[in-house]
Formats: sequence, C-alpha cells, structure tokens
Amino acid sequence: MTTRDPQALEQSAQPPSQQFIANLDKRYNIDRIFAIAVWTSVAIAIVVLVVLLLDVLIDGLPRLNWQFLTSFPSRKPEQAGLLSALAGSIWMMVTVAIISFPLGVGAGIFLEEFAEDNWLTRFIEININNLAGVPSIIYGLLGLMVFVRIMSPITGGRSLLAGALTLVLLILPVIIVATREALRAVPDSLRLGGFALGATRWQVVRDQVFPIALPGILTGTILALSRAIGETAPLITIGALTFISFLPENLQSPFTVLPIQIYNWVSRPQAGFHVNAAAGIIVLMVVLLAMNAFAIFLRNKFQRRF
Repeated sequence: MTTRDPQALEQSAQPPSQQFIANLDKRYNIDRIFAIAVWTSVAIAIVVLVVLLLDVLIDGLPRLNWQFLTSFPSRKPEQAGLLSALAGSIWMMVTVAIISFPLGVGAGIFLEEFAEDNWLTRFIEININNLAGVPSIIYGLLGLMVFVRIMSPITGGRSLLAGALTLVLLILPVIIVATREALRAVPDSLRLGGFALGATRWQVVRDQVFPIALPGILTGTILALSRAIGETAPLITIGALTFISFLPENLQSPFTVLPIQIYNWVSRPQAGFHVNAAAGIIVLMVVLLAMNAFAIFLRNKFQRRF
C-alpha cells in the first residue's frame, strides 16, 4: 500500500487561488525596479541641491567680505551688510538653546521615567506628538498673543525674548520626542541592576540612563535647533523688524535675524540686493554648520566617555 504525504494531500485539497506560487523572477524584477526608483529619486534630489548651492555660491561668494559682515543694512545694495541680522541670529539661537534644552529634556525624562501610565499621561503624549507637526505660523500667532501682548511687561513686547520663546515652543515637541526615544533605547537591565543595588529611581536615571541616552538627545536637539535657525514666519508674525541699524543690547531689544534679512533683500527689485541675499544665504549656512559641528563634537565626546 502506497503511503502519501499528508502535507501534499492538504495542498492538493486547497483551491488553486489559495496555493502559494513562488514566482522568484517576478519578485526580483520588482525589487530591481523599486531600487532603481529609489536611487533615481535620491540622485534627482542631490542634483537639485547641488545646482542650488552652486548658484548661490557663484552669486554670493564675490560679495562676501569684511565690509559686508560688519555693516548695517542700507538702501544702497553696495553698502548694505548683515551685522544686525547676524548678531540677532546668534542672540536668538543661544537664548533658544539655553531655554529649550533643559525644558525639553526634563519633560522627556519625566514622561518616560517617572510619569504613571494613565489617561492624563497618554493625553499629553498624544498632544506632544501632534504639536510636532503643527505649522510654524500657528506658533507665531500663539507667540504674538502670549509673549508679545500678555507678557509684554516681562518680554518687552516685540523683542528678542519674545521671538526666542516662540521658537522654543516650536522645537520643544521635537526635543521631547527625541529625548524619550533616546531613553527607550537604553536597556532595562541597567535600570534593574541599579534598583537591585539599592539606588533610587532618580539616581538610576541620573547616573546610568541619562549619560547613555545623552548622545541621542543631543542629536534630536541638533535637528530642532537647525529647524529654528531657518524659521521666518513665526518671527515675522510676532513683529520682527526687517531693517535695523543697531545691535541688540539685551533680550528686550528689537531684533532681526538672517532669514528675515535675506527675505527682505530677495523681495527687492534691484539685482544688487539679490546678490546680497545670496551672500546672506552663505553666511546662514556657515552659522548653521558651525552650530551643528559644535553640537556633534559634544555628542561624540559623550559617546566616547560612556
């Protein structure tokens, strides 16, 4: 009597539409088409970026000189500079970093390590994730109402501090989410080991979890500050000036920043101002790269230490 394979009987009993057909050639062809499409998209993006950078460099490099960096804006393009905008951007980013880093990291640590899992915590988490995708102009309207009008005695109205607090609101969700993801990447065995040795939760977070998560937290902070330095809409909404012929004296001083100054030059019809705008874009990219390089240096330093 011939013995038949039960698996073969089961497969033969299934209708043809439910049988698995291993068409490997078709799958490999689909994989190749998808890979070609992805690499084509990447190549197009890189080509467009290179063309834009070359166009900006060709137009702006001849205009870059010491007079351009140390002069105030002017109605004459050959005499105009971006000293006030450059100083305003530096003031703005330093203030934003000082305020946003402890607030964002502290909120992320509390939500991830100390907060209980209840409806209030979940409600806060959902809103933080949603706030990360809100258009920046909405933060500008919020900053105009809260920081410029309601808190005018503290911020000084349309001032550096009001602009910095508006940008802090803009990037806080990004820093909080990045902090929580970095903390989740730390193995729970380290926490359990600390608890087994008698350490409190705060001691475990401070001495074990946070130092290991710090490089990831700094990476998220770099991305958040990179977004903040290029923002224009929220600062225009709260009333940042487009023409300033003096340097900020304190956090309550009127201000302008590099993106606003570049926007002002681009909107003018004279070709000389367009050249100034290209040179301003180069300066903005240099400031951004210098800021990111410093943050990456700190991140790598902490990675080697821990």
